[in-house]
Amino acid sequence: MGPLLGDGPLSGAAAALGVGLLVGLERERRKGEGPERQAAGIRSFTVAAMLGALAQGLSQALAAPGLLLLGGAMVGALAVAAYWRSAARDPGLTTELALCATYLIGLLCMSAPAWGAGAGALLALLLAARGRLHHFATRVLTEHELHDGLLLAALALVAVPLLPAGPQAVLGGADVRRLAALVLLILLLQAVGHVALRLFGARAGLPLSGFFSGFVSSTATIASMGSRSRHGDVPLAAAQAGALASTIATWLQALMILAAIAPALARQLWPAALVGALVALTMTAWLALRIPRGAGQASEAGSVLRVREAAAVALMIGAATLLLHGAGRWLGQDGVVAGAALAGAADAHAAIAAVGGLSSGGLAMPTAIWGVWAALLSNSAVRAVAAWTSGGAGFGGRVALGLAAQLAAAALALVLR
Repeated sequence: MGPLLGDGPLSGAAAALGVGLLVGLERERRKGEGPERQAAGIRSFTVAAMLGALAQGLSQALAAPGLLLLGGAMVGALAVAAYWRSAARDPGLTTELALCATYLIGLLCMSAPAWGAGAGALLALLLAARGRLHHFATRVLTEHELHDGLLLAALALVAVPLLPAGPQAVLGGADVRRLAALVLLILLLQAVGHVALRLFGARAGLPLSGFFSGFVSSTATIASMGSRSRHGDVPLAAAQAGALASTIATWLQALMILAAIAPALARQLWPAALVGALVALTMTAWLALRIPRGAGQASEAGSVLRVREAAAVALMIGAATLLLHGAGRWLGQDGVVAGAALAGAADAHAAIAAVGGLSSGGLAMPTAIWGVWAALLSNSAVRAVAAWTSGGAGFGGRVALGLAAQLAAAALALVLR
């Protein structure tokens, strides 16, 4: 949008005119006809947007900021009058607020045409989607889903930002904000899985959700799937398919990281990574085909989020990381392999990226390969424990077996290369 709209006054005025016409056209279709029609339509909204543009332009040219307040007061008075006239038959404030917003967008267009045009398009879209939004809020969204959405928003916007960042000496060097962010991530993945389940059902929804969530955190995805399985929200095979689908992303993302950072190391490991991903894909498809069609639709009763399980997994990962780092300090810096194993317990891709960087800097290829394998092995162990912790023996056993099969097949491919 930026290249199409410059920053001059003509561009700003054109953007304001377009916004007024766009929003006004939407309101014109809803204002009705006859003496009972609403007060503001396409002409009123266009004039309001142009009034904002003129007020901004003249205030800058004449150094008279009072014009902005005068224009706003005029539009506000007209909005109040329009509401007073129609309050008996339509107590809503949408049109009146949209009129004031259009004036402010007209102001914005003069200083940032692209931002103003985008805000105007978003306002028009919001107004046009009234029926769909009303249906979603009253018919589709359940009371528990609304509660859980508000909980996620509170955690993301209030709780996590307020926690102290960085290692805390009182807690043995643990990063409280990172652990809280991991809890938030697990809860978000639970919500993603719930949405996918409602849209596509268990057979396709959970594997798709697991695959894409695996690019963020396979450990968190496995924990989320295990929790859903333990509480009976989805069939066991569906949760296992979603968990193993996340491991496909682990192999592919590791290969992409190495291809970007250490191409020589990637050429050594790409057969193993692809074989590991293929084994994970095969097991995921096999489990998905075992799910009856229409089974495991998301329940509208009960909470979507499992906060207790998410916190337990985050604490487990934090404790494992602290113990491994303590062991590393006690053993000393014995090499890249030990360091990769320690880092891989918390995040396999970060450890693989570090090994790849060292490989590009002159690290011996055999040592680099062993470093990548150490990261994958330690991370797979943590994922297996997370599966057992969140989903129990039935869920964790098959996930652990799948992880072991992937590693064994990938190791065989590397040996035979």
